[in-house]
Amino acid sequence: MINGRSVAVIIPALNEEMSIGIVLDELATSFTRIVVVDNGSTDATVAIAQSKGAIVVHEPRRGYGAACLLGIAELAKDPPDVVLFCDADRSDHPDDAYAVAELVCNGRAEMCIGSRVLGERERGALTPQQIFGNWLATTLIRLRWGTRYTDLGPLRALTWSLLTQMAMEDVTWGWTVEMQIKAARDKSSVVEIPVRYRRRIGTSKISGTIMGSIRAGTKILHTIAHYALR
Repeated sequence: MINGRSVAVIIPALNEEMSIGIVLDELATSFTRIVVVDNGSTDATVAIAQSKGAIVVHEPRRGYGAACLLGIAELAKDPPDVVLFCDADRSDHPDDAYAVAELVCNGRAEMCIGSRVLGERERGALTPQQIFGNWLATTLIRLRWGTRYTDLGPLRALTWSLLTQMAMEDVTWGWTVEMQIKAARDKSSVVEIPVRYRRRIGTSKISGTIMGSIRAGTKILHTIAHYALR
């Protein structure tokens, strides 16, 4: 509970045995309801998450959005007031995760996004293609919907009511941009705060490969075009 409001955490995870235990230990000081969505791991991710007391659910369809959607479905059994999304690779700082959730719990906004662009980043934590992709996507959103974002960062919190109102659909890499487009389109109350961003443990499934970066970038641009033409 933060300011009298219940908070639940959703963490999509795919082969993150080196980091998931650390992430859960870091978050446990602030959050008690954490859902780890296993996206088809073949290592010890599930066993470690269960040993740390997390709720573990399984989404065999590969995709960040698919994992997030299953996490939401799990929380719908007993909806919290606020949902926090963060990564399983220890790139997000636990103090920043709390700050992002606290801002929403205090009623200052319906959604808070942790901006890696505005915050401090460890050298190499964001690749050049991520930095350029963020700039391009947020610029296109500003030109079409008038909302200024600096980042499509995965660390974000929003009210349950706003999350359900958004009726999220994307099952892959367009998830974060879809959420920000819908918030901009519907004139929702959104703020960004600077967050620290650490070098991830392990290799990124997206930005860690050239093909992954191309696929993610293409999907993000397609998502923007899809909603811009509606």
